[in-house]
Amino acid sequence: MDYKDTLLMPKTDFPMRGNLPNREPQIQENWEKQDIYQKVQERTKERPLFVLHDGPPYANGDIHMGHALNKVLKDFIVRYKSMSGYCAPYVPGWDTHGLPIETALTKNKKVKRKEMSVADFRKLCEEYAYQQIDNQREQFKRIGVRGDWDNPYITLKPEYEAQQIKVFGEMAKKGYIYKGLKPVYWSPSSESALAEAEIEYQDKRSASIYVAFIVKDGKDVLDGDERIIIWTTTPWTIPANLGISVHPDLEYSVLDADGDKFVVASALVEAVTKEIGWENVTTLRTVKGRQLENIIATHPLYERDSVVVLGEHVTTDAGTGCVHTAPGHGEDDFIVGQKYGLGVLCPVDEKGYMTSDAEGFEGLFYDEANKPITEKLSEAGALLKLSFITHSYPHDWRTKKPTIFRATAQWFASIKDFRGELMEAVKETKWVPAWGETRLFNMVRDRGDWCISRQRAWGVPIPVFYGENGEPIITDETIQHVSDLFREHGSNVWFERDAKDLLPEGFTHDSSPNGVFTKETDIMDVWFDSGSSHQAVLVERDDLQRPADLYLEGSDQYRGWFNSSLSTAVAVTGKAPYKGVLSHGFALDGEGRKMSKSIGNVVLPSKVMNQLGADILRLWVASVDYQADVRVSDNILKQVAEVYRKIRNTFRFLLGNLSDFNPETDTVALNELREVDRYMLVKLNKLIDKVKTSYDNYEFAVVYHSVHNFCTIELSSFYLDFAKDILYIEAPNHKDRRAIQTVLYETLLALTKLVTPILPHTADEVWSHIESVKEESVQLVDMPDSKVINNAAAIEEKWDAFMTLRDDVLKALEVARNEKVIGKSLSAKILLYPNNKTKELLNSVEENIQQLFIVSGFSVEGTFEDAPDTAQSFENVKIVVNPADGETCERCWVVSTTIGENPDHPSLCGRCASVVDSHYSA
Repeated sequence: MDYKDTLLMPKTDFPMRGNLPNREPQIQENWEKQDIYQKVQERTKERPLFVLHDGPPYANGDIHMGHALNKVLKDFIVRYKSMSGYCAPYVPGWDTHGLPIETALTKNKKVKRKEMSVADFRKLCEEYAYQQIDNQREQFKRIGVRGDWDNPYITLKPEYEAQQIKVFGEMAKKGYIYKGLKPVYWSPSSESALAEAEIEYQDKRSASIYVAFIVKDGKDVLDGDERIIIWTTTPWTIPANLGISVHPDLEYSVLDADGDKFVVASALVEAVTKEIGWENVTTLRTVKGRQLENIIATHPLYERDSVVVLGEHVTTDAGTGCVHTAPGHGEDDFIVGQKYGLGVLCPVDEKGYMTSDAEGFEGLFYDEANKPITEKLSEAGALLKLSFITHSYPHDWRTKKPTIFRATAQWFASIKDFRGELMEAVKETKWVPAWGETRLFNMVRDRGDWCISRQRAWGVPIPVFYGENGEPIITDETIQHVSDLFREHGSNVWFERDAKDLLPEGFTHDSSPNGVFTKETDIMDVWFDSGSSHQAVLVERDDLQRPADLYLEGSDQYRGWFNSSLSTAVAVTGKAPYKGVLSHGFALDGEGRKMSKSIGNVVLPSKVMNQLGADILRLWVASVDYQADVRVSDNILKQVAEVYRKIRNTFRFLLGNLSDFNPETDTVALNELREVDRYMLVKLNKLIDKVKTSYDNYEFAVVYHSVHNFCTIELSSFYLDFAKDILYIEAPNHKDRRAIQTVLYETLLALTKLVTPILPHTADEVWSHIESVKEESVQLVDMPDSKVINNAAAIEEKWDAFMTLRDDVLKALEVARNEKVIGKSLSAKILLYPNNKTKELLNSVEENIQQLFIVSGFSVEGTFEDAPDTAQSFENVKIVVNPADGETCERCWVVSTTIGENPDHPSLCGRCASVVDSHYSA
């Protein structure tokens, strides 16, 4: 007879190779048929809500690794919460307004915007946005993100816009919204104002000039023949100069420098002397800054005054301590200009070109005006030094082009009026990582008023009407009416109807005695759009609630969505829109560089999924310290794929060795299990508790390493390794075999559930091969609970010590193998010389120690001191490895002296002959 046929080898149709790129779409198709999201929600509907509110990605282009990192982290949390006592809906969203879509249409699609109405252009924007949403939605679903994909929230939807109008109206009602002429970040490339959140800093090469302003009236403080020196890196703002700011408490020196008299801050005399290149410098006298107040200087290019004013913003960090002040081009300049009544001069138009107010430079792009302005200053004898520096400069984060400060009439949200509430809300929020609290707190503390108006077409209109006298009209009645119109028709109605048709019927206002009204043409900052989602989504939808339990986005959102959401929510409700905020870093290449098409180091989620599968991508997310920047490359993903292979092979082994196990009839009671089996259940308990705690703390890397180590160390290297001799060799119903299968079954169920949030495709595939389960998907069950095992601590302590001894035995076997004493471990016989503590340990083990060591012979020969010189020495034991006596059994491969004792089975050991006779004889 062929004795191989009598071995109980694993039997399963669960494939060894995942073939994830092909199998995952099939699994996802099955999820669609099951309507798995709704079934999960139905199962958990009576539980407490856990709301992770999705920060909306922008609807433009394919998703990148940053998107994948973000969405997968969210999916980990939502899936885990739905399996651990919560109802955890996930409503994905999209941000759809703003410049990128306008640009995509006008530049990429060649749409001629100026040849059509604003309303028609906006319809094209909407169509394009929905195309992008459909594209990104399929990519997010391919990653395995579970959510209400058929009912996402979208910032262009009428119901969203209607709620956003209410947020604006409530803020206006409380006096937080105002229109004012102020310098704001202005993007000539976008032709629009920008908020601080839309600014990024890049290096820029700029001219550095020192300019002398001749004193016209020294006010009996200066003689009138001095020149005040300013320093600037923006020569194009010189035509807008209306004053010179000095600090009231700084000391200023009147210098004789090479025969001319100059005024600079005393602390900067040495630096200015070196920079300009003076040879002979003498301090004639010093004065306090406040003494210089209201001294009149002459503009170096025009016949107008430049007034010396006092400003607390002046420092001695660089320059001269005398600050060129152009109220139309700087926030500090504007503030001090308002105080002294300097007026506001802004000789640059919305496209960045100099206007007629910059006499002599009209029509020049502001950056191109630097050179001719500098030349004019030189001709006038006012230019003392010209050089160039590279410095950090604000850029439009969409166009990547430099911005300028430009005074225009804009709509603002007055943050200062509720700054204290904002800071308190930050303190009351749980931040992960903890430094997030300090980061946002400092931003809130230091930020100015929020410019919320944009001069674009594609966005939510600012719902303001104007009377005949120009007075802005924002009332409860107009806000409610516009909100209702937007809910019914969408915001395009604002551009399709005249002002009178957008107002409530019969509306009157004191500012318009003739009943003539106009409407605002600016739109809201897109951060006001997304920042209103706490109202437009969490309040609007029945399946969500405000505040959300968690906001989770990239660390760039401290200045973005975290910030704008906080501002609008506190303004409207007095509370933060979130209980907790979790942030992650950026996805970089394997060398820590930012991904760039020009460098060729971009790793695309679609490529990873096509080559390796979504579960490999998800496992990579679990493996990294996501709270910092993370690296991804082909080599890194290959390492993750190897970990996946080990986890998958563990599942395959478990399934294969449970093919004849019926948990209802074959389970061995806990108190009847061998101690080694209970030891594995103790280890399984610890894994369950550690993994669940790690999920609770959003420590997914701990989950990754814990599961991997359990599969490779506790299972593969120990329990499953020695268990083969029982699972394959003993009779099907042997008690030791059923005991091991009991442990394997508990392990299979627990491990499948534990990895479900991270590896949903693989977990559901495994679940489908467990015949005893009733649920159609593992997503419809809860996380496992650890079981009560008597004397668990003592069992673990004892068997951990045994595992240390076993490691020593394995090392001794490896040495003997290298020295050609033995081949496989089953060809060995080991002789142990333990110390007293180890001998007690060995005496307490009731299991087959030879089997646990996977050798064919084992004996305790004497004490630690009795060991021969040839023994290998370890801390608690000395070991001699010899070839085992006897021959190799054809069936179990153990070397035995009982081969052939049964004449019916001449090639089998006594044990195997008995099993075959009892269970496999004809």
